[in-house]
Amino acid sequence: MKHFVLASILAGALALPAAAADYTIMAPAAPGGGWDQTARSLQTALQEEGISGNVQVVNVPGAGGTIGLAQFASQQKGNPNALIVGGYVMVGAILTNQSPVTLKDVTPIARLTGEYEAIVVPASSDIQSIDQLVENLKADPGSVSWAGGSAGGTDHIAVGLLAKAAGVDPTKINYIAYSGGGEALAAILGSQVTAGISSYGEFQSQVEAGTLRLLAVSSDERIEGVDAPTLKEAGYDVVLQNWRMVAAAPGLSDEQKAAVLADIEKLAKSATWQETLKTKGWADTYLAGDEFDAQLEKDISATETVLKDIGLVK
Repeated sequence: MKHFVLASILAGALALPAAAADYTIMAPAAPGGGWDQTARSLQTALQEEGISGNVQVVNVPGAGGTIGLAQFASQQKGNPNALIVGGYVMVGAILTNQSPVTLKDVTPIARLTGEYEAIVVPASSDIQSIDQLVENLKADPGSVSWAGGSAGGTDHIAVGLLAKAAGVDPTKINYIAYSGGGEALAAILGSQVTAGISSYGEFQSQVEAGTLRLLAVSSDERIEGVDAPTLKEAGYDVVLQNWRMVAAAPGLSDEQKAAVLADIEKLAKSATWQETLKTKGWADTYLAGDEFDAQLEKDISATETVLKDIGLVK
């Protein structure tokens, strides 16, 4: 009888699903920006879908995510429960800051979202159109101040590409880098800068409330439901999409990496995540595993070319 009971307990234990991992997600930026929003959206979806029982988010801002990346790579080696959010901005910041720690020092898992850039001015600004803003830029590049994310990131690259497309020396732009979307937004709303640039989702509620005026977006075609021309449509040959990714710690075994990949794949296909994408206005650009690794290599190479072209990298 004892043997029967013991066998039953063992059989029951073996039939139970593996315990869900308790993840800690690093957002390598201040609260309020795109990485912070992505990390907290991951937190919500992982918990609501029962993929993870408990998810914590920590913020480590600075230098386009490279401070957080360096801390993550050194402190989380071999930890299968540690994740970090990153993306195109981080690719640029690594190159611009000549960071000794790169994305090769972590374990890229998947690209999750894509979002186009938006150029805005405060509602009180006398600038009514993208052409008017560009005319000011042509007349005196330094007089037009831009608030955006980290130096060398997507926002900075977009302004450089716009300047180049308009025939302005990209190295003369007056770009002010902020470590968090909240700080940049406060500067724009307070008219401390001429214009702001970031992913559309970060400005959407203020645009809809009428406190910001949307001048243009960096998509190749007009975005449904967004009342603004594309830069291309306005005559400036600039198309740029900011993408965000999630990576795991370095030094994971193949089994540990596969387990994280499986959790993120479940998340990406879940109803909660799909609803989040819709609500936030994020494009579903999910790409994982070897395919993502190959695409990441291409993106790093292309970004290095662009940054050299606009004078941000020698």
